[in-house]
Amino acid sequence: MRRRLFVPILGLAAGCLLTTLSNASDQAGIPPETVADYIHAVIEADRTFYTIHVVERLQKEGGAVAAENWRAKKNVLPLPAQFLMESSDLATKTGTKVRYRLISLWPINPHNGPYNESEKKGLEAVREHPERSATGTVKVGSQTYFQAIYADRAVSQACIGCHNAHARSLKKDFELNDVMGGLVIEIPVDR
Repeated sequence: MRRRLFVPILGLAAGCLLTTLSNASDQAGIPPETVADYIHAVIEADRTFYTIHVVERLQKEGGAVAAENWRAKKNVLPLPAQFLMESSDLATKTGTKVRYRLISLWPINPHNGPYNESEKKGLEAVREHPERSATGTVKVGSQTYFQAIYADRAVSQACIGCHNAHARSLKKDFELNDVMGGLVIEIPVDR
């Protein structure tokens, strides 16, 4: 009896799978929101790992420290924000048109402030609702981009200590898990 039920169920499942596969070629592609979420998950995981398991660990153990002038000194690591910027620069050298960067309402580096009112509103939105990204489209030259801004949180004491103590920091009272800014991801779209 079990075998008789199994065969029709298996046939039904195979039929559904084939129908799905044949319809897959009719799909326009993965929505940019989904692509941005995937990219964000990878960037956030890499940066969090670097911050907690490399920077913070080495600093606690008396090893190398992270500092802004990491290129000029031996045994100095890039800051987590610099790690992300360097990764973004390397990614663009591969020819990808996907762009990403950190921005903040309180940037230590003025180049990391919002470029326009849309980015400022996106930062305010993710500060208010860090569980959601702020999305929209932007035009740069003749290229249209899908833009997503994700909350960038203070994931370790190293983040808080650096930002709260930095001479150029506009905000000096960050706490663990506070939204410090946003990660902007821009994906080219055909319009």
